Amino acid sequence: MKDIRLVVLSGPSGSGKSTAVKALEDMGYFCVDNMPAALMPKFMELLNQSSEISKAAAVVDVREREFLHEFIPVFISLKKSGFAAELVFLEASDDSLVRRFSETRRRHPLAASESPLEGLMRERELLSEVKSNADRVIDTTAFNVHELRAAIQDAFSSALVKEKMALNLVSFGYRYGIPVDADLVLDIRFLPNPYFVAALKALDGRAEDVRGYVLGQAGTTEFLRRTREFLEYLIPLYLKEGKSYLTIAIGCTGGRHRSVVIADALAERLASGDVSARVRHRDIGK
Repeated sequence: MKDIRLVVLSGPSGSGKSTAVKALEDMGYFCVDNMPAALMPKFMELLNQSSEISKAAAVVDVREREFLHEFIPVFISLKKSGFAAELVFLEASDDSLVRRFSETRRRHPLAASESPLEGLMRERELLSEVKSNADRVIDTTAFNVHELRAAIQDAFSSALVKEKMALNLVSFGYRYGIPVDADLVLDIRFLPNPYFVAALKALDGRAEDVRGYVLGQAGTTEFLRRTREFLEYLIPLYLKEGKSYLTIAIGCTGGRHRSVVIADALAERLASGDVSARVRHRDIGK
C-alpha cells in the first residue's frame, strides 16, 4: 500500500472548515469538500493507484444528513486498513459561531426558520460522536482567517517543509495592455531599447546578444539589485498573510526585448528555497 496521508476535517458550521481545507489545498493536498462517507474507501483506493497524490483532505459535516452516522465506522476501518488517516475537529464557542453567521447573513443549514443558535445546538448533537473520535481538536474561537490558516500550516507542515511562494513573472508590451492578473507591475521602458539597434531588432530577449545588451546597461544591474531586495522583503510578508502566489508583470514597449530579459533575470535571482519562480513571455511572438 502506498503511503497516503488523509486529513478529514469536521466541525460545526462557521468553525472555519472552508478556510482550513483551502490552506491544505495550498499546501499540496488533494481536497474534496463534503465527501460522502460511503465513498471514502473508494476514494482512498483510487488515490492509492495514483502516482502523483500522496496527501489528501476531505470535509465531512452535517451536510451528510442521515449518512453522517456511517462516517465513524468507515473512518476507523480506513485506519485499520493501514492508511495514515487523521480526524481533525474544528471547534468554536457558541457566541463566536452565532456572530459569524450574523456577519455573513447566512442561514444555519439546520435552522430553516429558527435562530442560528437553535440550529447550532442541533448540529453539536449530531457531531458529538465525530468530535469524541477526533485525533485533534482545534479551537478557532479567537482566530481570524489568517491566524487559522497559519495554525493549519503549523499543524500539517513538517519542520523541514516550508510553504513556497509561487512567483509568476510575466513579460508584456504596454502596446498590448497590462496583464489583468498582475499583482505588481514594473515598467522598464527607462532602459535603452534593443529594437533601435539594427543587429538586434529582429531578435527577441532570449537571444544572447539581446540579453548581453540589456544586462550590460549602466542602470540594469542596480535595478535588478534593488528589485530583488524589495521582493525579498515583500514575499515573506505576503506568505505570512496567506498569499501563496504572486504575479509580477514586467513591461516594455513591445514585450519582445527588455521585458523578456528582465523577467528571466529576476527569475534567476529570486529562485530560492522560499520561492518557486515561473516565467511567461506573453507578447514575445507579436
